[in-house]
Amino acid sequence: MRCMQSQPVAHLRLLFLATCLFLTDHASAQHMNAPDAPCRGPASNAETTACFISASKTADEQLNKIYVRIGEVLSADEQKDLQAAQRLWLRFRDTNCSAERNLYAGGSAAPMVYAACIEANTRQRTTDLKAMYGWRLQKFGKAIE
Repeated sequence: MRCMQSQPVAHLRLLFLATCLFLTDHASAQHMNAPDAPCRGPASNAETTACFISASKTADEQLNKIYVRIGEVLSADEQKDLQAAQRLWLRFRDTNCSAERNLYAGGSAAPMVYAACIEANTRQRTTDLKAMYGWRLQKFGKAIE
């Protein structure tokens, strides 16, 4: 036998769920919560999104700088390997961040979540490249600051 809920109880549960969703802070998104996230101050969604977009551009500039520097100390075959890995990483980053953004589809936090994800992943890729190739850069006198 199927248990039927009364209308008032169902409405109260729906109201409770809606209230919880409404009160949930936009900063609960994964990359915006990171201790090293650059845009942690209280601000509107638009301001935080603009901050993460700016931070992602800075992270991209730093990644490109280290990528070029690494390319200077690699053989042609090593450069091809790095280029192939970088292309795959870019596809992964963009797809991964789109998937995270889609968790907030239709919401005002979606663009902010995407920008925060791009920034965090790009910053992490720079750290990874420094770890992988830092010794080579040091060997050829192009150490990372």
